[in-house]
Amino acid sequence: MRLPVVSGKELLKFFSKHEFKVIRQRGSHISVYKKTEKGHCIVVIPDKKEVNKKTLRSIIRQAKLTREEFLELWERR
Repeated sequence: MRLPVVSGKELLKFFSKHEFKVIRQRGSHISVYKKTEKGHCIVVIPDKKEVNKKTLRSIIRQAKLTREEFLELWERR
């Protein structure tokens, strides 16, 4: 399955729903934080109308998710 075309606002809503908290915003980038069993993770989300596919893959890695886990959670949102 292909990665969806998403905006920064959609990603922010998605991560907020999955217990990530906004810790700061600098310009057009929003940092969110979550403490997990694997440690803590900080994800930087660009506030863009359309997030580039490479950037989305990087965000998924920052969130310590696999592509399949992300897609499964995205479908259930």
